[in-house]
Amino acid sequence: MLMLEATFFSLSPLWHNVLVTLLTFVYVFSVPPLMDYLVTNHGLPRDISRKITHICAGSAIVFLPLFVDGDWSQYLNITVFAVWTVLLVQKGLFAAADDQAVKTMTRTGDKRELLKGTLYFVLVAMLCGTLYYKTFEGVLAMAVLGWGDGLAPVVGTRYGKMKYRILSDKSVEGSLAFLAGSAAAGLFFVWFIVPEAFDAGKILIIALIATIVEGMSPKEVDNLTIPAAVILSAQLL
Repeated sequence: MLMLEATFFSLSPLWHNVLVTLLTFVYVFSVPPLMDYLVTNHGLPRDISRKITHICAGSAIVFLPLFVDGDWSQYLNITVFAVWTVLLVQKGLFAAADDQAVKTMTRTGDKRELLKGTLYFVLVAMLCGTLYYKTFEGVLAMAVLGWGDGLAPVVGTRYGKMKYRILSDKSVEGSLAFLAGSAAAGLFFVWFIVPEAFDAGKILIIALIATIVEGMSPKEVDNLTIPAAVILSAQLL
């Protein structure tokens, strides 16, 4: 009875979670057309639109508190990422050069980029929405991946003066942006979604670990190494 009272319009948990899923679709699928409009009509650089899309996708976890737990339909939270997995494979193989996703989610306009870092991102999102559903490590992994990895290349590319290279070119400024974005997003999303697991010190330490891992990671695979570092660190600390 308590679960029914917590649902929209006294719907069953299933239909409540279906409705929340539809809200996530509206949110996530509104971003590419908006970025496409800004890229096409207002000269927004591809790398900026790509990272705004990246941040918005990571922020989709803001809908998690709306999902009613205890019913299989809680896992509908990953539906939008499952759909994007199929779309990215299709677009990465067959899309035209003027496709929305190609224009707003790639660095160079090469459709095959969609089969790398972008695809890894949605696969990680599905893992965090199932195996790590509403857990400290799952929420923190998506927060760090969305905001830290979203801000770092934008700041690094435009303002990075102090360069370094391990397996790919990075900058101190970009790494500091990663740390700041990861820490701020981690603190907010963990507090908002799993407040019972909130631990500011632990979040800041993990954000620092993720920053180091990002600085050492090759391009295209950091969407895998960053969440792996966050989840492993969260379980060990």
